Amino acid sequence: MNIGIVCYPTYGGSGVIATELGKGLAQNGHKVHFITYRQPTRLNSFQQNIFYHEVSTNDYPLFEYTPYDTALTSKLVDVVKYEKLDLLHVHYAIPHAAVAYMAKQILKTEGIHIPFITTLHGTDITLVGNHKAFAPVVEFSINNSDGVTAVSNDLKQRTLDTFSIHNEIETIHNFIDLDRFQKLNKDHFKKAIAPDGGRIISHVSNFRKVKRVDDVIRIFQKIRAEIPSTLLMIGDGPERPHLESLCRELGICEDVRYLGKQDAVEELLAVSDLFLLPSESESFGLAALEAMACEVPVISSNAGGLPEVNTHGTTGYMADVGDIESMAKFSIELLNDDAKHQVFKQNALRQAERFDIKNIMPKYEAYYQKVVERAKAQAV
Repeated sequence: MNIGIVCYPTYGGSGVIATELGKGLAQNGHKVHFITYRQPTRLNSFQQNIFYHEVSTNDYPLFEYTPYDTALTSKLVDVVKYEKLDLLHVHYAIPHAAVAYMAKQILKTEGIHIPFITTLHGTDITLVGNHKAFAPVVEFSINNSDGVTAVSNDLKQRTLDTFSIHNEIETIHNFIDLDRFQKLNKDHFKKAIAPDGGRIISHVSNFRKVKRVDDVIRIFQKIRAEIPSTLLMIGDGPERPHLESLCRELGICEDVRYLGKQDAVEELLAVSDLFLLPSESESFGLAALEAMACEVPVISSNAGGLPEVNTHGTTGYMADVGDIESMAKFSIELLNDDAKHQVFKQNALRQAERFDIKNIMPKYEAYYQKVVERAKAQAV
């Protein structure tokens, strides 16, 4: 199959999933065309069957903001027409699904019928909760997609609760590449981070308020008071200055390391003893899954799709959003019990194996085939 993928080329979960999905499809023999304004971060080496089409925008005095939607629509029309795509898979309803719909209508005037699938990742739904002005476009785009998937059952239900949806939504969970994310022997690395043999706690995110990164710092403070430990803050974002001030205020700066955005995050997870994810909202919790694949138990909130990933009392523990006391108590209890910690590590890996890309990829391929065949039947 000849597939076009439209995504945000960022470190965020949607960009990672879209890129890894495309790479997996290419390995299975499909031709995959990435169409976006910058090369995706995980698309960092040559691979057969993968093509990249950059969407270029020009500055004009007339426009205060360059009309990216229009440029992307034109690019989609061009790529579909000349690369003879069978299907478009767009990640995020805003603006990608709306753009795909417009490109589809343009191509239809030339006798080309291109179906498109929209994958919902979460922000495209929660954004409407804060900005009602987007609702008509999001709702229209979902209802006029040829196929719609959501990355968790929770996100599917939230979409149905937020909009008037008559289109079918299929849950296809996010996935992990277990060939990449696995427990590796990095003892020398661990000794460099914690030379005195203390525990290593990690957190990965974009440091936005919704991730409740200040809770990560406060939970760690309580862990550190009981157990010698180091906190690895992986990522970056708008809350970084606040976090640094909070660390100074709490007097724990010497045991908190800010590592910025890391391409080889699996090497840091491989030396971690515990992963913290106290988010206010998570459509799935890909960062938690990556940690679990590296045999790291997870302490998380019970928000959104996290209960579909982290099993309370088995792969880690969950607590209500903002319940720092419980999350710290669970963390200390687990880190102080080596036997239980070892069991949780193995449970985490077994749970991650359920979401191996090798198990999820066939679901996407089957869904692609279903949508393409249905579109062909409707075009007759």
